Amino acid sequence: MIRIIHLVVVCAFVAAAAWVYKIKFDATVQAERIAVIRNEIKRERDTIASLRAEWSRLDSPPRIQDLAKRHLALKPLDATQYDTLDKLPERPKSIVPEGAGDPIAGIIENTDSEAPTGSIGAGDQQLMPQPADVQPSDAQQSGEQQ
Repeated sequence: MIRIIHLVVVCAFVAAAAWVYKIKFDATVQAERIAVIRNEIKRERDTIASLRAEWSRLDSPPRIQDLAKRHLALKPLDATQYDTLDKLPERPKSIVPEGAGDPIAGIIENTDSEAPTGSIGAGDQQLMPQPADVQPSDAQQSGEQQ
């Protein structure tokens, strides 16, 4: 009977040693993964630092000013380029009627109004300059006669 107990205890020791070895091996693998990740983090931080240094060099005002002088044909601002407020054009007519509860519905209802839209209508064709040697097309002439 004692032999059976000894055999069970020895088997338990062997199983416990295998289990401890497995835990130690897993811990070693995890430590190696942590070391790899730490090295990647250090490498990324170094890359970020070098990119920040390069950005500050590229973003320096003397460099930008030198590039602007070399590549842009900028001229100094003249005092005659400013004008008074009374010479500004009038504000365009609103396409939304005053007091409209729903502005979108007001725009839809006034689509046929004379509000400026930025597009050139048939009546505006005569305002466009025509070259002297080119005659307006038949479609433009029929549109102007209507």
